[in-house]
Amino acid sequence: MRVYGPAEAAALLDAVGPAFGKLRRSVLAEVENPLSPKDMTRTLVLNIVEDGAKAPDGEVTVGAVAERLGVDPSVASRMVADCISSGYLVRAASQRDGRRTILCLSAQGVDLLGRFRAHQRAAFEYVTADWSEPDRLDLARLMVKYVDTIAGLRERGPAGR
Repeated sequence: MRVYGPAEAAALLDAVGPAFGKLRRSVLAEVENPLSPKDMTRTLVLNIVEDGAKAPDGEVTVGAVAERLGVDPSVASRMVADCISSGYLVRAASQRDGRRTILCLSAQGVDLLGRFRAHQRAAFEYVTADWSEPDRLDLARLMVKYVDTIAGLRERGPAGR
């Protein structure tokens, strides 16, 4: 493991934010058989529904989609309606409260997520093609750890409180 001096560590940590800002989905277009920009946007909603189905209550509403995406409920409603009309999501009655409508992935939605994940992996492998295998796997491990940590932070609330 490499050891960084204080100035080098500070510079590296200062560069993380701008680096994340430069990340774009455009690299996904560099890989064979890219998904349409519309389908890439739809996967944002589908991932939230899939993640929510794994949660203890297992139910995802349009409001939950809006909250997770940080958008107005009307925007989330349009995004969800698009996914439903495209056949990727279905509405269902909540098993806990029949008055509530929840969202579920359709078979087409599961298929789209599978294709998108294969595409993401191909893009990752394309970008890191010249990297050593340990570096590739280290980045993959640390990115998963980073995202898992972010998910855990939702329970803590905003920083500084």
